[in-house]
Amino acid sequence: MSRTTPPRPLDITQLFPELREHSTTATRLHPRPGEPTVADSSVGGPLLWPADEPWPVCDDAGAHGTSNLTTPAIERRKREILADAWARPALPGGEFLTAAERAEVDADKHLELDDLLEEPIPLIPVAQLYRKDVPDYAGPDGTDLLQVLWCPVDHEDAHYSPKVFFFWRDSAAVGQVRQTPPEPAVISDMYLPDPCVVHPEQVREYQYADLLPEDLRDRLDARDEELEEEDEDELLDYQSALSQAPGWKVGGFARWSLTDPYPMNCSVCGVAMTLTFTAASTDWNGRHCSWRPIEEDPDASPDFVSVAFGRGYDLYVFRCPESFDHPAATAMQ
Repeated sequence: MSRTTPPRPLDITQLFPELREHSTTATRLHPRPGEPTVADSSVGGPLLWPADEPWPVCDDAGAHGTSNLTTPAIERRKREILADAWARPALPGGEFLTAAERAEVDADKHLELDDLLEEPIPLIPVAQLYRKDVPDYAGPDGTDLLQVLWCPVDHEDAHYSPKVFFFWRDSAAVGQVRQTPPEPAVISDMYLPDPCVVHPEQVREYQYADLLPEDLRDRLDARDEELEEEDEDELLDYQSALSQAPGWKVGGFARWSLTDPYPMNCSVCGVAMTLTFTAASTDWNGRHCSWRPIEEDPDASPDFVSVAFGRGYDLYVFRCPESFDHPAATAMQ
């Protein structure tokens, strides 16, 4: 099933024509649980990874955080148990889980996992995106595939979010494919994506208000304040409903909802970086429900990937426009 973003409640460029000069496209990925293969674009799915290419690891032990640690096996079993519990009638006495289930769900509380953070941690697949599926793919010439991986624990030097790595490749040049990549011995329970197929959809976005020219920003702010004073529907608010789409996406603009915007400059050459990929805690949320696809049940949960950042934020991943070999940088917002 395709996913379609509802039309915006109004065309903001009719009121502010100069916004057209501060717009771009983004591809919403709309990940949904499924069984993707290496030939598919996916979130949390298997990668078309050459069998003779070493699997990358993170050896930045000094920056690994200790929050929410578990193992992949325990976390997958926990999610399975909780999904079954939600789908069945309440147990006698109103209990949500049986004693045995509770023991499995709490298994990681009895483990000492901190020492494992000192060892190199294999990266885990986050997304695989083929050029043919993603209109806003912007990789190097000669490539048609972006693979996103991350170190699945908090990094103190990345504002306590996972450290992200981009790999660009020509899928036709991949020979034998690695069948079973190594799995980390320790992860954060927030950074293990469920396997999802994607339903790419291109949308139009407008720049975050605080990054617009001052005069335009002031007029947009005045309009939003007037709407708030008149108790108008939030669906007409620029920042919530008319500018940047929420959810997993490629390209587009960042929504600086947690801090004021700050420079995202390449750590190697100092050049201002470009937003390339967004991983999200949800596909939409209460403030952004107008972005819920029209095919979606209004009562559906917007969390399809089982990934979370902080208190439900997004993780924006930037690349250097001067060199695809320079490391990616992230901002949690």
